[in-house]
Amino acid sequence: MKKTVTSLMVGTLLATSATFAGDLDTDIQKTNYMIGSDVGAYIKKSGMDFDSSAFMAGVNDAANAVKSKLTPEQIQTLRQALQEKQKAAQEKQRAEMMAKLDADKVKNLESGKAFMAEKAKTKGIKSTESGMLYEIVKQGEGVKPDSANATVVVHYTGTLTDGTKFDSSVDRGQPATFALNQVIKGWTEGLQLMNAGSKYRFYIPPNLAYGADARPGSPIGPNSTLIFDVELIEVKEAKK
Repeated sequence: MKKTVTSLMVGTLLATSATFAGDLDTDIQKTNYMIGSDVGAYIKKSGMDFDSSAFMAGVNDAANAVKSKLTPEQIQTLRQALQEKQKAAQEKQRAEMMAKLDADKVKNLESGKAFMAEKAKTKGIKSTESGMLYEIVKQGEGVKPDSANATVVVHYTGTLTDGTKFDSSVDRGQPATFALNQVIKGWTEGLQLMNAGSKYRFYIPPNLAYGADARPGSPIGPNSTLIFDVELIEVKEAKK
């Protein structure tokens, strides 16, 4: 009888934990357990139906050089069918991901515009010709970067409009050093407004941030409006 991957994992755990728990004493046992874990993870990720009895029979026959119960022709047909099924599943997943991406582009753009329009009404908020908003948290008295080629040392924390934090040099305990022409446009523009020793908060629309691109491995979605709390610690000489 076939089992889903989820029921397999639960069933296998219940069936074997009492027998095998604490028995990973030798390198052979550990190695075999590792291989089994890798195979199990692959099966779970693939989403395929799983028959634990047939699976173990195949493992045991192959490991003990017992003649396969399937002919080469059957194996070829089954393997091709499995590959086609997996390809179809991957294409469906990609289509769903792209549809969500397109929907997020529209949603994030509209919500960001509404956020910026409301924020622009707040006392103390200033704007630039490009459409970026900023507020002065603390005004320093040091030098300003003299161009986009200047190198600066900053501490910063970046959040989305819903408060989600996506990056922070403060949390890492290590300020960032970079040339202003190597970062997003909002930073290039905003930091040239600051004197060293200042702390500003930038509200950066997507066209001055990462645009319609999603950031892999980051909560920053396409067309996200970003908020940065930035402290300009030092202005260095321009990079040649």
